[in-house]
Amino acid sequence: MIDLAPLWAFAAVALLVTLTPGVDTALTLRAAALAPRRGWGVAIGVQLGVLLWGTVSAAGVSALLAAAPAVMGAVRLAGAAYLIWVGGRLLWSALRSSARDAALPPTSGTSFLTGLRQGLVTNLLNPKIAAFYLAVLPQFVPATGSPLAWGAALAGMHALLGLVWLGALVLLVRTMRRWLARPRVQRSIDGVAGAAITGFGVAPAAQR
Repeated sequence: MIDLAPLWAFAAVALLVTLTPGVDTALTLRAAALAPRRGWGVAIGVQLGVLLWGTVSAAGVSALLAAAPAVMGAVRLAGAAYLIWVGGRLLWSALRSSARDAALPPTSGTSFLTGLRQGLVTNLLNPKIAAFYLAVLPQFVPATGSPLAWGAALAGMHALLGLVWLGALVLLVRTMRRWLARPRVQRSIDGVAGAAITGFGVAPAAQR
């Protein structure tokens, strides 16, 4: 009989990580305010990134990255640059005089696939996710279990929790859609989300 205790223990840790505000939360809220379908795209894209990080961590790829400081540094800087770029575009959008001047045009930036791509890329380039799985996941893999199977199961649990949480945020934002559609509110959302995302990008870029 398979002992599921490590799975539930990891779920408790993953839940705390999920509920902690970060890039994923900021992106989802901003995308959902723009269009619910894009919010769902970001939420699902983020979880696909979680599944990929969990799988590659279980396969030992994250350990290889950690053993190669230059490669890990390049990944960290690439992720930081991407976050700063996304945050900068949102800040620039907030400074413009009309919500129609948003960083991503409504005709092409409100689709589910646009959100899916942004959520996936942001999560894959987030060095904190790699560090989390490298440091935490091995502690919950039983010595007699398959690392790959357990890694996929643990990442699946994390992704499920994340989808429930981000999905709840999308539904919450949807109930406030009429108010959030106001140009002044849209610019405020862009400004807050842009500042937060830029900050998340500057922090790892400043680390040695």
